[in-house]
Order: sequence, then structure tokens, then C-alpha cells
Amino acid sequence: MSLRHIGPEPSGTMPIDYEDLVGLIPDFVANREDLNTVEFENIAKALPWAYERARRDGPEGVLYYGFMLDLHRNMFGDVWRWAGTLRQRLADIGGDPTQIVMQSQSLFGDALLWHGESLFRADELAARVHGRLVSIHPFPNRNGRLTRLMADLYLIAIGSPTFTWGESRLDEVDAGRAAYIRALVLAIGTDDYSELVRFARG
Repeated sequence: MSLRHIGPEPSGTMPIDYEDLVGLIPDFVANREDLNTVEFENIAKALPWAYERARRDGPEGVLYYGFMLDLHRNMFGDVWRWAGTLRQRLADIGGDPTQIVMQSQSLFGDALLWHGESLFRADELAARVHGRLVSIHPFPNRNGRLTRLMADLYLIAIGSPTFTWGESRLDEVDAGRAAYIRALVLAIGTDDYSELVRFARG
């Protein structure tokens, strides 16, 4: 399989390079549509497990480094051999891979403090978890879907409605994704999450 057959990633997404692509498990994937299909099927299979964990374990069970690894593995383990494995190389998004564990654990510690002290409203806290994880970019790929689900699972854990994410298919190149990327970049760059919350809740 070549990168030419898979096709380009949407703007703002980490490209799938050869090192990632050799970890592809299904041998029938011939293009981007095939890849999206098998990934969505894998995610759909993982959702009942993830929702049950969030409802059962609460915020402490979701805002947890080990859960993040398990979640990525469950979301993508049928598709990618590297699912649940941390990024090992420098990338356009995210910093030094040797800092991922420390940065992720720091984020979850912060988030539990924010939750316990009610420092942010639930929607902003969830959006901040998403934004910080995007900045860390823990995995070789598929971080966007993972980090959006982490935000939603926090909301489930506290009994709040999940985000609609603009009612957009954010893996597709369209106006919804463009608005999402603008709001995300603004939030990460300025620490003002109001636009991202409006988009996610819209």
C-alpha cells in the first residue's frame, strides 16, 4: 500500500506517513474511503465500552493517563498495530515525544483540580482537555478523534450532554472542519476557549 492510494489527510491533521502506514492491519484498504470506514467501525465498537467506563468510574476514571492509552487502543486496535502506542518522533504538531508522558499526566492532574475546584464550567473544562491533548499529540496519528472523545467522555462522566462538534464530520474537508480548526487554533494560541466551546456545543 502506498500513501498515494490512501490520499491526503484533511487540513490540520497529522499526515499518515510510511512509518505509520506499515502498521495498517486490514489488507483490503485501498483508499481514504476504505480507511474511514474501517476506523469508524472500530470506533463504534469501542464506544459502549468507553461510555460504560465513563459512567461507572466518573471523572477520575476518564481524566487518567492509563485510560487515554486504553481508549486509543480500543478505538483503533483493529486498524493500526500502533494503536495505544505513544508517538516516538518529532512532528509538525506536538513537541518532544520524550515529554508526552509527563505532559499528559500534568494535564490530567490539572483537569482533576479544575473539576474538583469548579474552576471552569463543564463545557470549557472539556474543551480545555481536548485542546491541551491536541497540543501534546500523544499518538502517531488519530489524535483528533481520540481527544474529542476524551472531552465527550468527561461530560458523560459528570452527567452532562456530549458536544455536537458543530454537527460536522470533522474528518472531511468542509466549512465545518475549517470553523473547528480556526476555533481550536485560537483556543490553543490565546487560552480563550469560548469560540471552541461555541462550536463544540453548536
